Amino acid sequence: MAPTINGIGLVVADMATSLSFYRRLGLDFPAEADREPHAEVELPGGIRLMFDTEALLASIEPRFAVVKTKTGPSLAFLCSDPAEVDATHADLVKAGYRSYREPWDAEWGQRYAVIHDPDGYTVDLFAWFKQ
Repeated sequence: MAPTINGIGLVVADMATSLSFYRRLGLDFPAEADREPHAEVELPGGIRLMFDTEALLASIEPRFAVVKTKTGPSLAFLCSDPAEVDATHADLVKAGYRSYREPWDAEWGQRYAVIHDPDGYTVDLFAWFKQ
């Protein structure tokens, strides 16, 4: 049997700040997760999105502080329609998160926007244009 992907992990500086961002995108974390060094949520299809604090990883691997990087995966969130891409992007920017690219009509048939989460990870917001 081949291994199967079961989780995607992100390293975060501040758990509460990061979870606040992802709650705005519809992920459901209990309030007490804000104070934990590890939090996760099961996504549709059973894959877990996991968050670990820098402090937790440094306690497990002392060299972590030397090798950590803010490059990593990007996460794409499907919106119901192009208007929701615009509204979600505007809501996140108004809440103080940094836009990387304002919403635009992409040549591949989607309304698209790119924002950075509190730790600098790229978050794509997109919706297919109705044919």
